[in-house]
Amino acid sequence: QANVRPNNGVISSPCCKWTEPMVLLSSLPGDITQKGYEKKRAKLLASYIPQLPSKTKAPGPSTSSASRHHRAHRSGGARDERYRSDIHTEAVQAALAKHKEEKMALPMPTKRRSAFVQSPIDTCTPPDTSSASEDEGSLRRKAALSAVLAQSLQSPEYWINRSVQSSSTSSSASSTLSHGEPKTQPQPQLQPAASVLADVLAHTRIENSVPPDVTSSTPQERGSRVDLPPAVRGMSRGQSRSSMLDTADGVPVNSRVSTKIQQLLNTLKRPKRPPLSEFFLDDSEEIVEVPQPDPNTPKPEGRQIIPVKGEPLGVVSNWPPALQAALARWGATQAKSPALTALDITGKPLYTLTYGKLWSRSLKLAYTLLNKLGTKTEPVLQPGDRVALVYPNSDPGMFWVAFYGCLLAEVIPVPIEVPLSRQDAGSQQIGFLLGSCGVSLALTSEVCLKGLPKTPNGEIIQFKGWPRMKWVVTDTKYLTKPSKDWQPHIPTANTDTAYIEYKASKEGTVMGVAVSKISMLTHCQALTQACNYCEGETLVNVLDCKKDMGMWHGVLTSVMNRIHTITVPYAVMKACPMSWVQRVHIHKARVALVKCRDLHWAMMAHKDQKDTNLSSIRMLIVADGANPWSVSSCDAFLNVFQSHGLKPEVICPCATSPEALTVAIRRPGARGAPLPARAILSMGGLSHGVIRVNTEDKNSALTVQDVGHIMPGALMCIVKPDGPPQLCKTDEIGEIVINSRAGGTMYYGLPGVTKNTFEVIPVNQAGAPIGEIPFTRTGLLGFVGPGSLVFVVGKNEGLLMVSGRRHNADDLVATALAVEPVKTVYRGRIAVFSVTVFYDERIVIVAEQRPDASEEDSFQWMSRVLQAIDSIHQVGLYCLALVPANTLPKTPLGGIHICETKQNFLEGNLHPCNILMCPHTCVTNLPKPRQKQPVDVGPASMLVGNLVAGKRIAQATGRELGVVEDQDLIRKHQFLSEALQWRAQTDPDHVLYVLLNAKGVAVCTATCAQLHKRAEKITATLMERGGLNTGDNVVLLYPPGIDLIAAFYGCLYAGVIPVTVRPPHPQNLAATLPTVRMIIDVSKAACILTTQPLMRILRSREAAASVNVKTWPTIIDTDDLPRKRPPHIYKPPTAEMLAYLDFSVSTTGMLTGVKMSHAAVSTLCRSIKLQCELYSSRQIAICLDPYCGLGFVLWCLSSVYSGHQSILIPPLELECSLPLWLSTLSQYKIRDTFCSYSVMELCTKGLGTQTEILKARGVNLSCVRSCVVIAEERPRLALTMSFSKLFKDLGLSSRAVSTAFGSRVNLAICLQGTAGPDPSTVYVDMKSLRHDRVRLVERGAPQSLPLMESGTILPGVRVIIVNPETRGPLGDSHLGEIWVNSPHSASGYYTIYGEESLQADHFNTRLSFGEPHTLWARTGYLGFIKRTELLDASGDRHDALFVVGSLDETLELRGLRYHPIDIETSVSRAHRSIAESAVFTWTNLLVVVAELSGSEQEALDLVPLVTNVVLEEHHLIVGVVVIVDPGVIPINSRGEKQRMHLRDSFLADQLDPIYVAYNM
Repeated sequence: QANVRPNNGVISSPCCKWTEPMVLLSSLPGDITQKGYEKKRAKLLASYIPQLPSKTKAPGPSTSSASRHHRAHRSGGARDERYRSDIHTEAVQAALAKHKEEKMALPMPTKRRSAFVQSPIDTCTPPDTSSASEDEGSLRRKAALSAVLAQSLQSPEYWINRSVQSSSTSSSASSTLSHGEPKTQPQPQLQPAASVLADVLAHTRIENSVPPDVTSSTPQERGSRVDLPPAVRGMSRGQSRSSMLDTADGVPVNSRVSTKIQQLLNTLKRPKRPPLSEFFLDDSEEIVEVPQPDPNTPKPEGRQIIPVKGEPLGVVSNWPPALQAALARWGATQAKSPALTALDITGKPLYTLTYGKLWSRSLKLAYTLLNKLGTKTEPVLQPGDRVALVYPNSDPGMFWVAFYGCLLAEVIPVPIEVPLSRQDAGSQQIGFLLGSCGVSLALTSEVCLKGLPKTPNGEIIQFKGWPRMKWVVTDTKYLTKPSKDWQPHIPTANTDTAYIEYKASKEGTVMGVAVSKISMLTHCQALTQACNYCEGETLVNVLDCKKDMGMWHGVLTSVMNRIHTITVPYAVMKACPMSWVQRVHIHKARVALVKCRDLHWAMMAHKDQKDTNLSSIRMLIVADGANPWSVSSCDAFLNVFQSHGLKPEVICPCATSPEALTVAIRRPGARGAPLPARAILSMGGLSHGVIRVNTEDKNSALTVQDVGHIMPGALMCIVKPDGPPQLCKTDEIGEIVINSRAGGTMYYGLPGVTKNTFEVIPVNQAGAPIGEIPFTRTGLLGFVGPGSLVFVVGKNEGLLMVSGRRHNADDLVATALAVEPVKTVYRGRIAVFSVTVFYDERIVIVAEQRPDASEEDSFQWMSRVLQAIDSIHQVGLYCLALVPANTLPKTPLGGIHICETKQNFLEGNLHPCNILMCPHTCVTNLPKPRQKQPVDVGPASMLVGNLVAGKRIAQATGRELGVVEDQDLIRKHQFLSEALQWRAQTDPDHVLYVLLNAKGVAVCTATCAQLHKRAEKITATLMERGGLNTGDNVVLLYPPGIDLIAAFYGCLYAGVIPVTVRPPHPQNLAATLPTVRMIIDVSKAACILTTQPLMRILRSREAAASVNVKTWPTIIDTDDLPRKRPPHIYKPPTAEMLAYLDFSVSTTGMLTGVKMSHAAVSTLCRSIKLQCELYSSRQIAICLDPYCGLGFVLWCLSSVYSGHQSILIPPLELECSLPLWLSTLSQYKIRDTFCSYSVMELCTKGLGTQTEILKARGVNLSCVRSCVVIAEERPRLALTMSFSKLFKDLGLSSRAVSTAFGSRVNLAICLQGTAGPDPSTVYVDMKSLRHDRVRLVERGAPQSLPLMESGTILPGVRVIIVNPETRGPLGDSHLGEIWVNSPHSASGYYTIYGEESLQADHFNTRLSFGEPHTLWARTGYLGFIKRTELLDASGDRHDALFVVGSLDETLELRGLRYHPIDIETSVSRAHRSIAESAVFTWTNLLVVVAELSGSEQEALDLVPLVTNVVLEEHHLIVGVVVIVDPGVIPINSRGEKQRMHLRDSFLADQLDPIYVAYNM
């Protein structure tokens, strides 16, 4: 067993290890039952398996001949008959059986109950012919779920990590029961011995690795309660132990989601078939590399093909000179002879049209069209005009009359489908056809006209994309008898167009193929000769008589030969599938014209018909016989009806194309002659375009039947389907091209496309044309077999080119259908198409799900389709989606409209109810992951290198802070507490603060004296009641307002250290109170100052639910304080003493407090004063949260220092009254205002449409000179620009909006003040940013990212860009960490244990080279400095600082560095219903969380779109897509996303997502 050689056949999947036991078993004699098999298998494997309770699977069905026979008849209409193939079903089952060994737990998606959309049953098509009451057990194998999906991402480390995390391999409970309902129905998750063994083997390869925790989950019996709706996803499968995982801050969470993710990882780590050669070289420019050809690829070896000639077209003396002449002849000489019998819905004859009637009615119509529409001088129709024919299939008589009437009038008929609604699938394309053919008149019947959709005033609606149409009713009573002297003009057939047949291209465009009069006649003659039609025969036609075979045989050739045609419309077939066989029997028909589905339906229903006799048939023409899957339908039909007189040699498959009309047809054989041979081809060979007889693996064989010889008078070649039309070799698959007088002549009105299709001249190997004659491309792919027989293996439009290999959509449909779709797929409705994502085509399969299918069944089916397609076609699926029954767009005859389906998929309008994406499996052309090169070059050499290259070192400096001259002011500037006392004495009545409420009313103001007195009262109370020592920390818990400011100065007066904390949200205590508690605990606060309402909340029972309320420090409410003055006001001995602590939660979820000294506070205030030119007579408006960072400084400190008046607007008030901030700016004529991104976003989203209303109210923003967004992130350019544009109408200057930048180590680095140039914008290449490089590009370059400068650097601040690894300075426009040197930097982190190393690292760092003495603080942000052409205040060139993002937040994926915001920007653009998104990584998987603003049925539409856009724009594969409700992504007060909180909530299963998709 040790040297098991993996099986080198087609199946490349994790179960290769199991070939050996399989071989042993299969060599046992006799048939082996499932039970016996289990026993033997257990015996064989016993020695390898850790002792587990033995488990046996439920015995599967024995595939004895009886059950196989039963299956053949049972599967009924539940499967699309074109593709039924028992051979193929066996092959698929065999392929799947190979996977049965290893049962792999794919993580099932999690779906919220309400997202389970029931399909609209009321629109169901008639019931299946198969009654579901029969025992279906015989059909269903309890097949294990396993996955062929595997991709080794991170080699052995992965196993080691995995064992450390001790995650279970069994699928864990991802139940979404959010309301604590008892979980019932645990589904037993069997862990077959094999997969355990696989795990053990996998681990033995790596030394010293801990074996994984293999959970032996004992299968439980199903609970007796079964009242859960089927919509609950993924119930606990047995009691698997959930793994304990560490989240970011080391808190273990017992998580359900993470086990799923672990499972997904396990799946992705399985070995995968060797990927194709890598697409990209990781150079500064990613270059698409030409994939190296695989040496084992089969290549064509034959000689060049020689054109094949059809038999000569015989000349018969009495053939008519034109088709109309034939009708005229029969109408005159054989008037009583029946031409057409139409059936009613029950299959009984409704009427018979004789040749006499057909002639006289067509004549009347021709006369009416030419003479009775319009006036004598201005007729509406001229000969040669195009006319649309709009008739339902159920009324062939009216259609025949209209068609021949048009021929006689010499106008050109364009038959089209009856449009059913304005939004019909493809109606726009039909509009394109009518437009390109210049159609403005439509003929229809009265009944049909009544059924067309009308406008309220009774006119026929204008269909989407249609030209304006006149409608003419052609019922006999409205026609005029021609006058005696009028005769139709019947010229000899020439090259003028006779009629136009529509054809839909692969892209969905509908074009008209023009057939000339001579082609029409020649084609009829060729068909007559090939099919040996005789005058007066009877023909049963089940096909659509408006186009293709149904028209060529059933309308044209039949009239030429005076044949009696009996038409059986589709509607009759649906009601009575045997009707056509009965018609053949009753009328002793000689020829029948059918499709595979008609054979299949008749076979299903034949039980009731004992006495049918089909011996009269000499030709059973199978119109879609060119479809590779027609073989089995023909065989099965013959099998059933041979006993009813059907002769084997009469089955005649044929191949047709809209452009070349009939390409080839099998002539009926002689009685008893041997039947033609079949070709059994290798699918692998076909995918490389070569013909190889399949030998090695019968599962991946394609059996094709010939379609006979080419038509009389034609010449045929096979050419390469793409590129120049080079002749193929004899063993190569190519496109069939035909030269014949009996083909279409052009795409009407589209000369460009015509040339490439109708005028192709094949070339030889050397590229020289082989002759003068033009050929027509048929769109059929095939080859010429022995004896010049034609074989067709597919159509050009169904061709999917994946990584240079060809796959046929029909083949994939057939494979999917062979995976027991009975309980999942509705009526076999499956669409296959490809979408181009990331430089290759990706295969998408969409199927309609049966209304009664359970989630489990569907998911099971989807995973098995993946395996089957991987095994048989060796191609990975990108996406598999199930949509509710009857929701895919339909073609007129009820098929699936593929183009429209693809369009819906790409636009996010498909609304699937189940989806499985497998990008990890099938995207093999990603660039190689980047290997970080060790830095051999020292920082000094880099510096010298830069200088030699003429690049300056990237640094920038603010203005000088200057010296304070006035001695009197020095006191005031030393400490803020003294500044306030000084102001209270010198200018007591100057108003410093005005607080507004939601109505814009000043609810509270504070003059210098009032603020000072209020601070004194608080100081006195603190000294009395607090029992505090100098330097103790005091938490201030206040809503935004003036109380907060007074309490702050009260603390300074008392010599204690204030810590401002955002109060908990009364409606959301559970989420907000723990943060408050944490800051109180971390800061070791001795006392809490707060208001009465907040004090009540802190002690409430609700609070007790989330924190321990008994251990709060002393709480003092400052609402009604006695009028006392403190005995003395504290003065710090030095300015280096602490003034306050600033606590903030970063976006990565880290709580950090920094220490601000008195010196730092006063220099920061001075720096802001200089930058913004603040003095006593100025007013500013602040709409910010006042708890940390620059927001706190502006709200509480700046006014006291500079003396300007601050109008305070609490951001919460904006939620009640959106225009509050803007109307305040206008009312007070504010020049400078400060806000946060969340405020700006509120205004942009909420007021964007109301600028007119605001204007009418007199809001005018022309006074605003600067509006600064206070932030600690990359400037949000899109938001600031849309804000500027939206409010430009209110007078806002386009130059007003700018941003500030601060960080934890330095609260204010940049702030766009009054001096200095406007902030500049540059465009950088996103690909280079991922490589930690900056490459500036032009605006609008692909993959470019606009970045805005973060504002002018503040006075006294120096900034330098440093390589974070070497700590050496970098050159201009290089990406590195931003380091800052400034007197107002914080003096360190406030840590309880004093982790000096961390502190020194962030606050007092030296460069490794350059100026070794300066101390720098590391901001933790990446950015670059670029010297611009602009001049600053001093006249030097201005250095702009561009912030790219926080280092802590970046995601390291595939060796590259990504900024979450860039991926989120792409995701939010992917679909109109994505309101907001956030990304984070979990164990190397990228997780995308998207908020859905639309209806829940759109949730699953987002999954493929999000996956596509991230793959296209960032070259990353998304691992998990989580769709949640709006507002779930947590955002802090600065408007930044809290991605780590989100991650922890997701892993702890607290998000209540609408849907979680695990991409395989």
